[in-house]
Amino acid sequence: MAAEAKAQVELLDVQSLFSLEGKVVVITGSSRGLGLHAASAQSGCSKVYITSRKVEACQTACDALNDLPNKRAGARAISVPADSSKVEGVEDLLRQVKETTDHVDILFANAGATWGEKFDTHPDKAFGKVMDLNVKSVFNTIRLWVISAQCGHRCEWLSTSPEQGLMDMYGGEEAMAKMNPDQRLGKPEDIAGAVIYLSSRASGHINGACLTIDGGGRWAKDSKM
Repeated sequence: MAAEAKAQVELLDVQSLFSLEGKVVVITGSSRGLGLHAASAQSGCSKVYITSRKVEACQTACDALNDLPNKRAGARAISVPADSSKVEGVEDLLRQVKETTDHVDILFANAGATWGEKFDTHPDKAFGKVMDLNVKSVFNTIRLWVISAQCGHRCEWLSTSPEQGLMDMYGGEEAMAKMNPDQRLGKPEDIAGAVIYLSSRASGHINGACLTIDGGGRWAKDSKM
């Protein structure tokens, strides 16, 4: 019995369970928002590739990450501006990344956009823009990386789908927060924790799953989420 109990409580290398030590990560749409909140530079990654359409925004984000006092020794954020909504842009992103690494451990397809307009006047061009960035870019980013062999070993693929909703209809952020069991909306740390978990060995048996980060708001009584 003692031997059985000992075997059941033993975990192999538990200290590294959530570690991203030395990993190489590419995050699309990462010059701000969810992608920048991912905190990869603070969780042990050796290289963090920051990409979005805007050159200046990418560099500003990289400068902020590289100035962090708690990042891994020798770690660096690298600016690789590209337009992920076009297949040519994804190809350019892949080319830029290949210049400074021979592999990628974590690919976070995070780029996305939205467009608000009345149903009967919604412009087709705007709808196309949303679909190009939210759907086609995710597909093309993962597809091109796989066939490039940069993800030839084990590679973690992540993508996001924000649920912003019609906050103003329900009284704004403060009212929405009160509807949540946690009495608040999401914070950057909530995103960072989920990304680190899904990118690490801790999620080794998680595959094809959707993780909803809403504090349980979807199941709360009288929830509008």
